[in-house]
Amino acid sequence: MLAKTNGSAVYGVDAHPITVEVNVGQGTKFFMVGLPDSAVKESEQRVESAIKNLGYRMPRQKVVVNLAPADIRKEGSAYDLPIALGILKASEQIIAEDLDRYVVMGELALDGELRPIKGALPIAIEARKNGFKGFILPKENASEAAIVDGLDVIGVSTIKEAIDHLEGEEVIQPMAYDTRDVFFNELDSYASDFADVQGQENIKRAMEIAAAGGHNVIMIGPPGAGKTMLAKRLPSILPPLTLHEALETTKIHSVAGKLGTDAKLISNRPFRQPHHTISDVALVGGGGIPQPGEISLANNGVLFLDELPEFKRTVLEVMRQPLEERKVTISRAKVSLDYPSNFMLIASMNPCPCGYYNHPEKECVCAPGVVQRYLNKISGPLLDRIDLHVEVTPVSFDQMTETRKTESSSEIRERVIKARKIQEARFKDQAGVFNNAMMSSNMVKDVCQINEAGKTLLKTAMERLGLSARAYDRILRVSRTIADLAGTDEIAIEHLAEAIQYRSLDREGWAG
Repeated sequence: MLAKTNGSAVYGVDAHPITVEVNVGQGTKFFMVGLPDSAVKESEQRVESAIKNLGYRMPRQKVVVNLAPADIRKEGSAYDLPIALGILKASEQIIAEDLDRYVVMGELALDGELRPIKGALPIAIEARKNGFKGFILPKENASEAAIVDGLDVIGVSTIKEAIDHLEGEEVIQPMAYDTRDVFFNELDSYASDFADVQGQENIKRAMEIAAAGGHNVIMIGPPGAGKTMLAKRLPSILPPLTLHEALETTKIHSVAGKLGTDAKLISNRPFRQPHHTISDVALVGGGGIPQPGEISLANNGVLFLDELPEFKRTVLEVMRQPLEERKVTISRAKVSLDYPSNFMLIASMNPCPCGYYNHPEKECVCAPGVVQRYLNKISGPLLDRIDLHVEVTPVSFDQMTETRKTESSSEIRERVIKARKIQEARFKDQAGVFNNAMMSSNMVKDVCQINEAGKTLLKTAMERLGLSARAYDRILRVSRTIADLAGTDEIAIEHLAEAIQYRSLDREGWAG
């Protein structure tokens, strides 16, 4: 007898429907076809043990399991449950007339219990898109899949519970989840606030400009100056996530298995801080079974690289293309996957190995030439892609003990949102462009018009600092953002001057 169940395969951040066909007929042996990997092939042993331990029998006939379409590679252990249910139905041990109306996924333990899977959210989205009644999956993943409206999400702990539900003996009620209510109730509940930061007004200003235009930032300063503290507070002044952005971000974390058992829609912008020993594959994604990397997990949020020169050069260089394209492509012989990587890069570094070059009070003990070699660990092309170079100076004792109330993140965010709305209106007809940092070179020429005095100032700065053509575009983009924060249509000379000063590392002789 032939039975069909429905599963799904996750590629990139999207799911693709898989039909699990099981035929039990004359003959002997167990055959699995349809391009399964080793983990899928090993499901035979898990399925047989689970079936026997629940009081059913494994057919002693010819069992053929086909995973269609056969030209797509099937990976992982999540096909155990649909294969087991297909075998039981094909051998007429269960009825399960509604089985073909559900998408079924889950890894089986030998005693029939279910273990959680990755990618439950994109699978649920695809199931609703294809008109399925519901999604049967491990209970640990049920809250994650329940984010999708219009789909009966049935969380089960064992294969026995799934069978009882399908046969109507003990019907499980679908998990209820009010996506919009939960999302808007928890929107922008950040633990850190800029009101906690004393002093550093010039750095706060640079962070506000970066948030308003989506610009990348590098902070250069001695240890203890507050670089990490400032970076961690940047998400609190970014505009709130939209529902679409939240769903996209949650999908990526679901595919990577980062949501946990109490999964829910991500309502805050992600902040990722990988260690400097990270590999290039872990940063951009990939691997034997391709997984999203840190730059994709930071999508719609912030990627913070602390002590930038300590990262391997190859790791930093692989970021150059994703910084420009806002996506990363993982290519294999038979498949090419795209992971979104629309993130803000915030980097920090000491000015030298000892950390005290240009310090107002402590003396640098680095040998001659060491400072320049330290800075040379970061390539010019990568620095060109960072819009704001900000020097961070230590906070004095008087500033630390000051009782004057400083601006909160909510106050700064109001100005940032106002500037972003100006940019949304400006780029409403430009597909894929939402802020000033995303502008192409042609768009910069049209949007960032400057007067003759501005041209003279910019020409002088370009000649003295030896700036590249890319740095020229970056200065114009930043000046456009500063003008947006000021609420003016024209880029004034003071806006341009402020943008030029954020190119510290381009200054000749900065490192001695």
